[in-house]
Amino acid sequence: MIIFDSKSELFRYPQGAVKENEKITLRIYIKRDFLCIPKLIIEKREDFNKYPYKSLILEWISTEKNYDIYGTEFCIEEFGNYFYSFEFENSNNIKPYTKLNELLIFKEDYTTPEWIKGDIIYHIFVDRFYKNHTNEKNDDIIIRNDWGGIPYYKPNENGEILNNDFFGGNINGIIYKLPYLHSLGVTVIYLSPIFEAHSNHKYDTGDYLKIDPLFGSEDDFINLCKSAEDYGISIILDGVFSHTGDDSVYFNKYDNYKSVGAYQSKDSEFFEWYTFNNWSEDYNCWWNIKTLPTLNKTNQSYINFIVGEEGILKYWLKRGARGYRLDVADELQNEFLNQLRQSVKSEKSDAVIIGEVWEDASNKFSYDKLKEYFCGNQLDSVTNYPLRTAIIYYLKNKDCTKLYEVMNMISEKYPAQSMHCLMNILGTHDTVRIITQLGSETTPDNKNDMAISKLSNKELSNGIKLLKIASLLQMTLPGVPCIYYGDEVGIEGWKDPFNRRCFPWGKENNEILSHYKLLSKLRKSSPVFIDGKYKCISHDTSIFIFERYNEKEKTIIGINLSNKPIILNSMEKIKNYSTMQIGNEFIIKENSYIILCSGNSKKTKLT
Repeated sequence: MIIFDSKSELFRYPQGAVKENEKITLRIYIKRDFLCIPKLIIEKREDFNKYPYKSLILEWISTEKNYDIYGTEFCIEEFGNYFYSFEFENSNNIKPYTKLNELLIFKEDYTTPEWIKGDIIYHIFVDRFYKNHTNEKNDDIIIRNDWGGIPYYKPNENGEILNNDFFGGNINGIIYKLPYLHSLGVTVIYLSPIFEAHSNHKYDTGDYLKIDPLFGSEDDFINLCKSAEDYGISIILDGVFSHTGDDSVYFNKYDNYKSVGAYQSKDSEFFEWYTFNNWSEDYNCWWNIKTLPTLNKTNQSYINFIVGEEGILKYWLKRGARGYRLDVADELQNEFLNQLRQSVKSEKSDAVIIGEVWEDASNKFSYDKLKEYFCGNQLDSVTNYPLRTAIIYYLKNKDCTKLYEVMNMISEKYPAQSMHCLMNILGTHDTVRIITQLGSETTPDNKNDMAISKLSNKELSNGIKLLKIASLLQMTLPGVPCIYYGDEVGIEGWKDPFNRRCFPWGKENNEILSHYKLLSKLRKSSPVFIDGKYKCISHDTSIFIFERYNEKEKTIIGINLSNKPIILNSMEKIKNYSTMQIGNEFIIKENSYIILCSGNSKKTKLT
């Protein structure tokens, strides 16, 4: 009766989120015997409520076969989250509706940094990357002398996991390995937290103004930024602004700092930074972890400390950082994020702001509030966990349905300028190592087994094969790939802390490393991987084929996880990137992939 596909430019143009006052064209096909007056209904969404925005009568355009084509053009003047649907009024006054479709409108002046598009990010967990000497720190910590050993994971006598064992990786170690990162094609380093903190992961900030002594000094950080710039590499910091450590300048539960902390006195200058239900032992903390007291992001003193003219954000940007990845962005209020963006961009207009978000970021709810990440006042990009989940599902189940749906969701909902700088991840410090995830046939029952678990030869072989395809998707789909340190050389490991093992210098899997270097060259070989459009050609269960293209050229990525070869036919001469063979017909072997490159874009079909 009615045909409308919100994911097709034929029915909705342009695709993706749309800026304020930009013309939007909608078309709908209606069966000719369905006599009605079609109307477009637009509603604005604010938190959990929807409010009428405008309604428009659709005009008849033409007839095609047995359908009448109706359409309209309109603009939305104010940024925000909207729904649209179609209403049909007939002689019986019956008003059937189509389903609600989402439409994100962003500010007219919303831009994202151009420099990061087409780049390759490398995520370093500092303590486990490289040690070129041992720093010292007066603290209750354990210095490990067995680089590559199993991270401590057992709780102490009080049932606490302290995360206080250190292998010695530091900032100068990263500087020493810049030539390696450059050879890998890395153009951005994203550092796990580097500010003083008690734990090895540093998400329990002790002092935002001080580099942790085990990692180095402020001068070391400045030197890293300058040295990296010589290799064309930028540095992004991890901004942990939702909570601090209880062992910090600001809370000072253990009296390890000279300050008067919120835990020590209600007269502390930091007291209102936290929320006490019953001072001083009963306080709000992140996920009920007592060592991580939650910060009050509405407190003006705290806000000024982070986003003010003399605040933390500007302080580290002035010393060489080129942006921030925001830890648990969902827990940062809209007002705080608005001020954060203004602070960062006023100091360094091309700095990048990436939020840690695990779901669809276009309509994310958190603490009963609708987030406005992509409306123009907050983030440039987010961590692309939906893509990671979809890739793993495809490779493990030989079913590309979720991957196809996720890419449709991103293409339909996200602003193009955000889509092209999404942080495309396969692994992070919070996830199972990707080769373990892909290669393992079983999951250990407990941490003791996880600690000693290792892929069998069969599992490793299969894991490498699937990792090659996963990294190909990561490197070529819209967004910026982020390599979790060591994934490119086959580090194995289950969940935290086994996914945070030391980089195996001298024991790298060179087959995997060579593949990553090949993909790096591919990514830099064409501008389509900077901001080229995306189009799916085929999504038939085990077969997923797509292209990235612009007006001058295209690249086709074909993946065949079926048990038989398939043939890809092209209407033009096209080149196999791996073999340099030029032709119109190519075979994609079973459980394999192909990369085809062309100088212009024409239709490609699958047979």
